[in-house]
Amino acid sequence: MELLNKIIPNVMANTDRLFDSILATLQMTLWSGAVMFVLGLALGIVLTVTKDGGIMQQRVVYQILDKIINICRSVPFVIFIAILLPVTKAIMGTKIGVRGVIVPLVAASVPFFARQVETALANVGHGPVEAAQSMGKSPLSIIFTVYLRESIPSIARGTTITLINLIGLTAMAGYVGAGGLGDYAITWGYNYGHYDIIWVSVVLVILIVSIIQFIGNLIAKKNTH
Repeated sequence: MELLNKIIPNVMANTDRLFDSILATLQMTLWSGAVMFVLGLALGIVLTVTKDGGIMQQRVVYQILDKIINICRSVPFVIFIAILLPVTKAIMGTKIGVRGVIVPLVAASVPFFARQVETALANVGHGPVEAAQSMGKSPLSIIFTVYLRESIPSIARGTTITLINLIGLTAMAGYVGAGGLGDYAITWGYNYGHYDIIWVSVVLVILIVSIIQFIGNLIAKKNTH
């Protein structure tokens, strides 16, 4: 403790603030990440099966989703937070705090992840799909037994990339008072010239990212065949 007080005095002066920031970052990442995974996976699948040559080809559906995703990916996250305030209030019951940033985080990450899923499913060869069709399997069965089963490693990597990107977005969560390590580093570190707070925040973010990367690589490796 003596050594820590000497090395990171400003951090140790209020450890509760640090722990609250870590908790806020984890909550934002896990909650928005879970919703992002479900919605992004669904959108990625729909994009894959409805495109030209897909097993459920629907050109109009594909074109509409494709354009919406492209538009959403072009909007900066800070603007997302501002324009979605009424939606956030309606869904979450508040515009501030961790709950107040979940909706914008999901809205910003789902289009990105949907593209990751679409790319992953596109790598599944036509051979297995055609074989499944010749066996009389339904489109739903093909999606689960061929597309998703064969692309688990790629989807795991895409999920890892998106979650790491999500952590970067949480740094801007201070805009709605959500806290988190990014807000902790800027508000209590940079603004007050407490550089030990900045460095501790950086180290903790690197640690969280490394854990996510390790889990993603492990899942991808276990399912590579």
